[in-house]
Amino acid sequence: MENVTTLVPKREKTILIFGLSSFVGSNLAEFFKKDYRVVGSYNKNPVFIPGVLALPCDVLNKEEVQLILYAFKPDITIYAIGLSSLMACAREEERADALNASGLFNVVEYCQRYKSQVCYISSGFVFGGEDKSYIEMDIPDPNTAYGKTQASAEFYIQKTSLNYLVFRVCKLYGRGFLEHRLNFFEAIQKDFMQRKNVNFDDLVKTGYLDIYYLAMILKITFEKNVKNRLFQISSTDLATPYEFSKYYCETFNESPSLVQKGRWKYPILASAATVPSGENILFKLDVSNIEGFLNIKLPSVKESIEFTFNRFKGVSKSGRSSANKGEGVTFI
Repeated sequence: MENVTTLVPKREKTILIFGLSSFVGSNLAEFFKKDYRVVGSYNKNPVFIPGVLALPCDVLNKEEVQLILYAFKPDITIYAIGLSSLMACAREEERADALNASGLFNVVEYCQRYKSQVCYISSGFVFGGEDKSYIEMDIPDPNTAYGKTQASAEFYIQKTSLNYLVFRVCKLYGRGFLEHRLNFFEAIQKDFMQRKNVNFDDLVKTGYLDIYYLAMILKITFEKNVKNRLFQISSTDLATPYEFSKYYCETFNESPSLVQKGRWKYPILASAATVPSGENILFKLDVSNIEGFLNIKLPSVKESIEFTFNRFKGVSKSGRSSANKGEGVTFI
């Protein structure tokens, strides 16, 4: 009798996303659903993404957090909840702290219990905006309520979790899944469609990346089973919102005459230790660590916008297909 080898199919990994209705959470769910079983939670804004199971959950309720983690026992849990607006966090500091930090504390506790890797999406605003290139080892010195809450969350997860990933990212942009809540990029597109003259800030300089760059990098790190690391992710150069809008006009063939240079309020905390004194507030994240570790090359702001243009037109881009291999990737 011949020996018969039974092939056992590889178990599909489960990703749980807290904050499915958020801009980041919804885009990550849409990206990952092709290769993973994706489950997401929402609170007040139900969202429908084909192929993704969406469930209500208040992240500030420990019992609800425990229940969803116990029910699905995800391999990876992504925390994509929080207030990301500098002004909103300044106006509602307690709510910002609850969503950006306290909710994460509940998630981390039960991820430990059910052996799920927790992935936290932080930002470059944990720093003070000085004219320097920030590396992962630099001590956070936030001067905004938003940055303060994220620095607190970063510290907590690194001190208490036994299996985590923290991604400190630049400004992410793209289209969301909630029609009634426009993000920065969608507002730009709407204003240009309506031929409005718009003022854009020319004070704060950050990196800008299409949300799919973050998704591609997360996928590579998940496939490599990377644990207990903090990575910085950004475009290789910086731009103000005004400069970003100019690049947008150039790439999307919009009229640059609609764009006016302006100054948006930057809500510095009264207790801030670092108050930038130069012409610009700069958040330059050094990305040499992630580029070397994963053998990738991140794009410039203009290259990222060109990627976005092609992605929205449905044109296949080599960067995305190469990213699935996870080696020698050039994200342009």
